[in-house]
Amino acid sequence: MKALLVPIYFKTADDPDFSAQLQKLHVLLEDDAEILPPVLLGESIPDADGVIFPEMLGAAYRQVEKIKQLPQPLLIVTSEFGTVSMWDWEINTYLSAKGIRVIGPTNLEKTRQVCRAFALRRQLRHSKLLVYQDQPASGGGKQDEIFKRFYWWEPECIHEIESKFGLRVVKKSFKELAGQARAIADESAQKVWDEKKAATPVGTLPTRAILSAVKMYMAVKRDLDQDAEIIAAGINCLNESMFSDTTPCLVWNFLYQEQRLVWGCEADLVSMLTKVLIDKTLGVPFMMTNLYPFQMGNAALKHEHIPHFPQVDGAPENYILAAHCGYLGVVPQLFSTEWTLREKVLAIVDDNATAIDARLPEGEITLVKLMPPFDRWSVVEGHLPKYAQFKDSHCLNGAVLRVENGRRLVDDLVSHHYIITCGHNRNDLEMVAKVFVLDCIP
Repeated sequence: MKALLVPIYFKTADDPDFSAQLQKLHVLLEDDAEILPPVLLGESIPDADGVIFPEMLGAAYRQVEKIKQLPQPLLIVTSEFGTVSMWDWEINTYLSAKGIRVIGPTNLEKTRQVCRAFALRRQLRHSKLLVYQDQPASGGGKQDEIFKRFYWWEPECIHEIESKFGLRVVKKSFKELAGQARAIADESAQKVWDEKKAATPVGTLPTRAILSAVKMYMAVKRDLDQDAEIIAAGINCLNESMFSDTTPCLVWNFLYQEQRLVWGCEADLVSMLTKVLIDKTLGVPFMMTNLYPFQMGNAALKHEHIPHFPQVDGAPENYILAAHCGYLGVVPQLFSTEWTLREKVLAIVDDNATAIDARLPEGEITLVKLMPPFDRWSVVEGHLPKYAQFKDSHCLNGAVLRVENGRRLVDDLVSHHYIITCGHNRNDLEMVAKVFVLDCIP
């Protein structure tokens, strides 16, 4: 889906400078935007995702009231290189001071990211988040004393997400899904596996465990094929694991590779939506995991069944151990430097279940998570210097993360679930945030 953008002009659309820049934008943004016929400032705007200024003039100072009536944010792309021109910084600052939201990208990729954000904003109004769960909030699941504390089960959470972003949350029964998966014949699952096994490392997993994971993939894919509006799916795979003899880790790996379907571990709606915003705009590697700050001491060590935190260089309070379900978490093969499907680690799931043992590249990372009431998100840059392994623990291969101000991070953490993205992406996320009216909280 491309962004529908209306070019705005001050004098005439036939002005040579305006026309020349408009033609350049058609070429530079051809993959991410459909540029509609230009409109004179003050005239009515056709239905579109946003407006773009190919040219800025000093007349902007004297036509602020007309500019205020335009759909916001305003995208200012006035240089031949697909960026804001340096000579427009003063106008942009002036407009911002008047309460007008302005985006002036400083490189072409940022401009393209903003276009993708505009397109996604429209797409979300026709999209769904699918979650498989039965009654997690009312009890009867495993470790309810933990899971019943999570905001993503609350009707208020669903209401806030739907109201803010315009999408719909659709619920289906995990128990029924698991039953449908079990009913698939081994022969049918084996045919699917035969097509995929050459590219899917599985270590020493028994055939039954592999086929159970493949059957779950087939059952979920059957639902997805019936509804093209689903852009993310999640399963309450831990709390309601009694319904299934497998876990959906392989499912999410296959579906992201095939159709870029965003996944949600534990049916965490907030993480799912955060990942959708990242994936459809920045396009950088991402995944969800649990954060165990070294500052949390024994509370974190006990949960991961480890005797101590890894050795690190520098102040321990600036470090975090990242691990989920025994390893780093669900990392698609597309993003990984190492990847193997292995036997399950956690006792909460069936003995036949599986888990992904994978690594993201070492180097720069950014932690991201939407924050209720979903008018802001937490964005913290850091580094992933190494991985840590502890035998007979819930962290057989976790990531060690370093941030600049660990004490502040822990004080302001919004969840134990966070999204790790590869690279220092704060500035890009700030650009995307303007389209969705989100504040970035460090």
